Amino acid sequence: MDARAPSYSTAWPSIEGQVSPQEWQARCDLAACYRLMDLHGMTDMIYNHITLRIPGTDHLLINLYGLLYREITATSLAKIDVEGNIIWKPDTDYGINKSGYVIHGAIHTARPDVAAVIHTHTRAGMAVSAMQCGLLPLTQTTMRFVGHLGYHDYYGPAVDLAERESIVADLGPHDAMIMRNHGLLTAGATLQQAFNTMYQLEGACRAQVDAMAARTELTMPGADILEKTAHLYQPGTRRPYGVLEWHALLRLLEAEQKNSAFPPYWS
Repeated sequence: MDARAPSYSTAWPSIEGQVSPQEWQARCDLAACYRLMDLHGMTDMIYNHITLRIPGTDHLLINLYGLLYREITATSLAKIDVEGNIIWKPDTDYGINKSGYVIHGAIHTARPDVAAVIHTHTRAGMAVSAMQCGLLPLTQTTMRFVGHLGYHDYYGPAVDLAERESIVADLGPHDAMIMRNHGLLTAGATLQQAFNTMYQLEGACRAQVDAMAARTELTMPGADILEKTAHLYQPGTRRPYGVLEWHALLRLLEAEQKNSAFPPYWS
């Protein structure tokens, strides 16, 4: 290979012993989350992002721009600040996508309660984002978002730092948002919670697209039932969201790894 040619190899030696135990755990969790997003069909080739704050720091972990989600490992994640400056990344010509810190950096800066942010361009998510009616409370899965969902209008690709204020304002105190004509976004006090919220929001969008495509009359419960159901499904009402599910999901990844040609997420 020409010495001047870009380096796009992904064979990076593990940095487990070179970072704090807290950072390494965060890296393993985030790499697992990327793999789970791929496993559940919530990816868009090399696009989109999931960010996670490294405990005790103002730094974020984010994917390199050019890797498939199924390729991402703990070592491959870049460390950035909320302004998008790269603190560390593997020895590679891959960089990061600007929209990753325009959207994510804005939320992490404005919401200290948020540890993780997930953004997607799924088929169902984009479809609902283009519907004037927005997300309808057609299913129990959807009802958890009643009164707990923001909407953000489309202003073009998210590369303008000026859009940060409106993103934060439109998300408000919520942990989920539909970005109109664009896709979905969730946030969480933990990565596990953010993933669980996205899994539910994506499922709600898929169910709505299917129900509306059936071209039959649809039913929705009354306002009192919707409010009661939404309350019961909030993270602090009965149990934290995503924690119980996470261990089962990691077991699923470990089983999948046995037949995978890609390195394990924990490498």
